[in-house]
Amino acid sequence: MAAIGGFLFGFDSGVINGAVDALAKAFGTQAAGTGFAVASVLLGCAVGAFGAGTLADSLGRRPTMLLNAILFFASAVATGAANSAGVFIAARIAGGIAIGAASVLAPMYIAEVAPAHIRGRLASLQQMAIVTGLFCAFLSNDILARLAGGASAIFWGGAPTWRWMFWMEARAGSRVSDRYSC
Repeated sequence: MAAIGGFLFGFDSGVINGAVDALAKAFGTQAAGTGFAVASVLLGCAVGAFGAGTLADSLGRRPTMLLNAILFFASAVATGAANSAGVFIAARIAGGIAIGAASVLAPMYIAEVAPAHIRGRLASLQQMAIVTGLFCAFLSNDILARLAGGASAIFWGGAPTWRWMFWMEARAGSRVSDRYSC
């Protein structure tokens, strides 16, 4: 279950790559504004990594991981639905908080509950989940862009493809967590 945080960490980190040019066009931002929108996730990462341990100590590991999963979902939906650069940046910062928290929570949980003889393998699984999440983000971005004719093209429901790229994270996260719910 803890490795799911790694998958979402990777997906949320990688999904932005397919949408950069479309974001600049959608929000009318220059290179610096688009760059900040893309990099703003790192501000949230610092906050999430810094605060996750304290929150996990007060609420417990599993409840904190559940709250983090909800934050991943909400930030993916909000990022895809953003109607301005400011809303997009706020949603990316929230996603960054989830990424930062996942980078602390998953290894912490694995280290505390895994038997010593498989602890290293489970920690490696979490790292592999990060890479798998990155790959799935790149793959889904490519498939969506090819089906629609580009990241800026209008796709399902009249929404631009770049929005669906972020909404795929919400779908992927919900499917993975349904399969491995505690």
